[in-house]
Amino acid sequence: MELEHLLEQFAAAVGAHDSSGLAALFCEDGVYDDYFFGAHKGRSEIAAMLDRFHVGGEAFYWQFHDLAQRGELAYASYLFSYLSREPESPGKMIVFEGIARLRLRDGLIAHYAEAFDRGVAFTQLGYPSERIGKLLTRYASGLTSSDAVQRHIRQRAASLA
Repeated sequence: MELEHLLEQFAAAVGAHDSSGLAALFCEDGVYDDYFFGAHKGRSEIAAMLDRFHVGGEAFYWQFHDLAQRGELAYASYLFSYLSREPESPGKMIVFEGIARLRLRDGLIAHYAEAFDRGVAFTQLGYPSERIGKLLTRYASGLTSSDAVQRHIRQRAASLA
């Protein structure tokens, strides 16, 4: 499936709360690594994760642009917005920009990951500063303890020696 069409279907499924439709865009063993909810593997977990989206928000609108692809690796910038259902910000439009990274296999998504500024989203959601600090500390700890970052630190230390 062409990347542009795949991402159009992705955005439409999220907006329509079509959990099985979103999951069908992934390989059977595909992974959706969401920047808020973490990694979800397999179509049933991916569908359940989209259901979680719709607990905290509604009227999701995703616009992918500036697509780039080389073989099975693809990137896209995006703007994403939704109406909050959070107690601190009911009905407020939340909007942020990010980058999506996809590994494709046989026209489906084998792995989806993203990067965006979580603090921008948390601030718009009206979370108190203390809560934002705790959440960002947890995400920072997860990043710095990851295998990739630990390898990077070891290689960096070796390059300085």
